[in-house]
Amino acid sequence: MALTKETIEGQIDILGEFKHLHLHSAVIVKEDGKEIGRSVNDRTLTPGTLDSSDNFVATDVSSESTDVQVISNQVWTTAVKNAWKDKLRADKSTS
Repeated sequence: MALTKETIEGQIDILGEFKHLHLHSAVIVKEDGKEIGRSVNDRTLTPGTLDSSDNFVATDVSSESTDVQVISNQVWTTAVKNAWKDKLRADKSTS
């Protein structure tokens, strides 16, 4: 009886004006090659965050799949990052 676990990256959605990446994946558990369990995971990547000094820190995608790296490099242009940074700062000043 051999148990294995496999993660499969699924759909990558590009959301909204700030090009957030919504990543869908599944973790599949198999016993002797037959699927016995599955969990679905969703997570969202944004172009970046603000640090404690309000400096913009771009999201590091170096540990992500090649697909996520390529897509993020294409859609997270300087204009998108600057617009996202401005929104984060505006949101912070109103809270």
